[in-house]
Amino acid sequence: MIIDITWEEESILQEQREPLAALLNQAISVAIELSEGPKEAEVSLMLVDDQRIHTLNREYRGVDRPTDVLSFALQEEMEDEPEIEEEDEMLGDIVISIERARDQAEEYGHSFEREIVYLAVHGTLHLLGFDHEEENGKQEMRTKEEEVMAKLKLERV
Repeated sequence: MIIDITWEEESILQEQREPLAALLNQAISVAIELSEGPKEAEVSLMLVDDQRIHTLNREYRGVDRPTDVLSFALQEEMEDEPEIEEEDEMLGDIVISIERARDQAEEYGHSFEREIVYLAVHGTLHLLGFDHEEENGKQEMRTKEEEVMAKLKLERV
């Protein structure tokens, strides 16, 4: 499993990054494992500010406001596409707004670490094909999120 983290947002101090990176790596790995994703997956995670995620949200989704997390899946299946076996399966990119994560942690009354891990899990599930547009897909995704968070011992309080 390869998880590449890019720290674009600079408010997280260098000494805080290593333990947070370990937690994010574990969360993404557990989400992939419990969702029966590829054992040798590769995920890129970018931690950005509201301005950067706002730009991405506008460019790629046509939504002119910041959001908490964006996922860009690279493994969407296309008809008549040949299957290619690769050693590491690149699932895609996850982009998380540190500012949104902080605000939401405060709003929901839990830690910043719990919120950012939840957003990483949510983004990973999108990369694996989960969606919350329709009600039963939404329930399936929420159930999987709760299962992953429980395994990480970061359930809602």
